[in-house]
Formats: sequence, structure tokens, C-alpha cells
Amino acid sequence: MIRKLSGVLDGVGLDHLVLDVGGVGYLVHGSARLLRSLPAPGARLSLTVETVVREDAINLYGFESATEREWFGLLQSVQGVGAKVALALLGTLGPTALASAIAGRDNAALTQAPGVGRKLAERLVTELKDKVPAEAALAGTAKSGTQTGAAGAVPTARDAVSALVNLGYRQAEAQAAIGRASSNLGTAAPLEALIRAGLKELVP
Repeated sequence: MIRKLSGVLDGVGLDHLVLDVGGVGYLVHGSARLLRSLPAPGARLSLTVETVVREDAINLYGFESATEREWFGLLQSVQGVGAKVALALLGTLGPTALASAIAGRDNAALTQAPGVGRKLAERLVTELKDKVPAEAALAGTAKSGTQTGAAGAVPTARDAVSALVNLGYRQAEAQAAIGRASSNLGTAAPLEALIRAGLKELVP
């Protein structure tokens, strides 16, 4: 089972790329977001890979991170979502916006992806809303790997979500509200300010 490929980018197609690994060219399918972000052919590239084995084919799907790969599998656990639609969702929204859309029950955002209609968007929200942790929905509020505030940003947001849930709000509502509040206030916002801002998002 192939989980990672590192080599030289040989070429890019409409829905795939070819990665030269030690003289062997691997055809790797990718989202539109991934393909747009690729360097010029000839550059070195490393991808996290999901191998899908079927009766008639073995397909490789490439991702920039393990989080994207996990979302790829999670999305396909929903009836009506195959590899093509999963890539479309990741290519249109990305992991962070996708988590926020599901946590916030934002069907309109989900239908922006090709192949996702209203009914499928509703099914995605219904089946995945309890599988999206606060950390995923709020991942965009912290920059991975930075030293200033990143280590405490997600725990602070998680505590704020917990506080709103204790006040009687639903988990999904609380996550969406704190996500918006975090975007407005920044990652260094103290817990109390984040809770106040979250409440303002929930109370018209």
C-alpha cells in the first residue's frame, strides 16, 4: 500500500499529475486545488497518497497533507460520495472550510463543489456533523508550525466551544460561532473575549 511518494514532477493533466520516482512515472489523481498549487515540471515534490484498489484498477490519489487524505476517506463514507466528488469538495473548499461548513450546517457552501446538490449537501451535514471535531472546524484560526500563539490557539477555541455548549447551545452551532469569532479577533484572543464574541454571533 503506497502512502507517500517523493520525486520529480514530470507533468500535469486536467485531473492528475505524473510523478517520476526513481525513473518510474506514477499517475496520481488530485484535486483542482492541489493541481493549481503545483510547481513547474522538473521540481521536486512530495505527496501524501491514498491507494484505492478496485477489481479493474489501482488508483493513486495525492494530497498535500495527511488531514486532506483523512477527509478523502471520511467523505466517501457518505452514500453518494465517490472519489470524484470527494476530490471536488476538497478542491473547492479545502479541509478547514469543509469542516466549518459541515459544523455550521452551511449547505450552500457545500453545493459550490461540482457534483454536490442540495440533497447530497444535507446528507453530508447529517452524517458527518458529529465526526467533525472542534479542532478541525477551527483549524484555520491557528497556523500550523508557528511559534507565536499557535500552540494555544486551538485549545482556547476548544474551551470557548465547550463554554457555549455548557450554556445550552448545540455543538455545531458553538463550533461555527467560535470559528467566526476567532477569524475576527485573531489567534491571540483571550478566552473570555472569544466567548463574548461567540455569543454575539449566536444572538442576533
